[in-house]
Amino acid sequence: MTTALTPRPPATRRAERSGFLRTLHAEWTKFRTVRGWVLAMTGALLVTIVVGLLGTAAPAPAGRGADSASYPKGPGGEAVNDSFYFVHRTLTGDGALTVALRSLTGVADTGTGKIAPGAQPWAKAGIIVKESLTQGSPYAAVMATGGHGVRMQYDYTHDTAGPSGKVTQKAPRWLRLVRSGDSLTGYSSTDGSHWTKVGQAKLPGLARTVQAGLFATSPQAKQDTAAGTGFSPAAATGTFGRPALTGGWSQSAWSGTQVGGDAGTSGSYTNTTKGGFTQADAGGFTVTGAGDIAPVVGGPAMGVGFSAENFLVGTFAGLIVVIAVGTVFITGEYRRGLLRITMAATPLRGRVLGAKALVAGGVAGTIGLAAAAITIPIGQRSARGRGFHVFPVTPATEARVMIGTGLLCAAAAVLALGVGALLRRSGTAVALVIASIVLPFLLATSGVLPPGVSEWLLRLTPAAGFAIQQTLPQYAQVLSVYEPSTGYYPLAPWAGLAVLCGYAALAFGLAVVRLRGRDV
Repeated sequence: MTTALTPRPPATRRAERSGFLRTLHAEWTKFRTVRGWVLAMTGALLVTIVVGLLGTAAPAPAGRGADSASYPKGPGGEAVNDSFYFVHRTLTGDGALTVALRSLTGVADTGTGKIAPGAQPWAKAGIIVKESLTQGSPYAAVMATGGHGVRMQYDYTHDTAGPSGKVTQKAPRWLRLVRSGDSLTGYSSTDGSHWTKVGQAKLPGLARTVQAGLFATSPQAKQDTAAGTGFSPAAATGTFGRPALTGGWSQSAWSGTQVGGDAGTSGSYTNTTKGGFTQADAGGFTVTGAGDIAPVVGGPAMGVGFSAENFLVGTFAGLIVVIAVGTVFITGEYRRGLLRITMAATPLRGRVLGAKALVAGGVAGTIGLAAAAITIPIGQRSARGRGFHVFPVTPATEARVMIGTGLLCAAAAVLALGVGALLRRSGTAVALVIASIVLPFLLATSGVLPPGVSEWLLRLTPAAGFAIQQTLPQYAQVLSVYEPSTGYYPLAPWAGLAVLCGYAALAFGLAVVRLRGRDV
């Protein structure tokens, strides 16, 4: 007696696999022999490439050429801002620097010809140890900020919070940075006697001889204008007491250097304030600087260059074609009555729908992968050649974007197939799927909707799948506009793709149930 738990004989399993492969081959033959479907998918590839390249074909920025089209890179390969005013001496081997920061003030250009007082929340002044004066070189710093208390930051992406509170003449802050080999430890004190450890940084391979000292910098000031949220130049000034040094410090005088040569891409000097330093008779310093020491964030909407996903803006256009073909692949058989013949040849209806999904998804996925693999390198070379910055990404991230674009197109095709099988009407099914994937994406990223609404659209609708193309990281310690309109999605790349795949799986499952439960 055979029960439901009895394993199927190997011969049965082989027969089932053979039957599915025959069905898959039949569906593939059906697809490739319909010239209109093949031409349409070829058109999807071309439109994705063309729209992507034309969408990023802005003219070269004035005064910039190909030699300026790159950001400094940090130790991890990320694009960084590394612009600040640095009062420094040489430190060889181990050592420590202790100093009292007696005030942190700032100014910002309002854009109306007036200068507004006040340090920006992420204005910084403090102590830094930096391997060299070259932008992007490893560093560790302990600092006070305009609105986020004391921080320990290192190698651009790492940020550790320390004691809160602002620095004023009545409430100064003592800072200490200690080097021991490639380990640096930051401390803070309110009286110069009782110390609190803020954080510790490990900088593998840090050179024995480094530059160390005092610094000040300030990113742009965020302002709400009639045209929306904007940014304006800002500068910060730190007033320090006499530094106390221990260890292998050089005996030369303190030197002042504008690291980066200007205020950098994250800020610029105001019309009346320039970077520099003065030294008081008692040995203290006043240091003024602008810019930032942090990762670069933003995209074309923020005026700071292109990222990999910007070259894939044509994906939405290609998806429209993919959705149409995926839908007609099933509804066309209903309309012509061919599905009855297919079911007569293959009575297992779920097998037929599964084979169709593999064919439609496989072709769409190949189209998406090929489009990304062609468009990204061509777009990057073109943008750099015209003087635009291009955000660097790791090979793993670039591979994820390319493969993810293929998976995005494959999932959209399966979703279209499932909806088509459920509704059995080409026009209605195509319109519904486009309205659920392409339309929310366009509305959310165009900036026509409030940011909160845009974020919910990209969480709850199949358009969440576009998150797989995102390469721009978000950092809490960097002032920017983190919204869909500037390239930031509310879900992580794979989480967003999972939402789309969930919709595709649901539509496909319901289609199988319906196909099995009624006559074709």
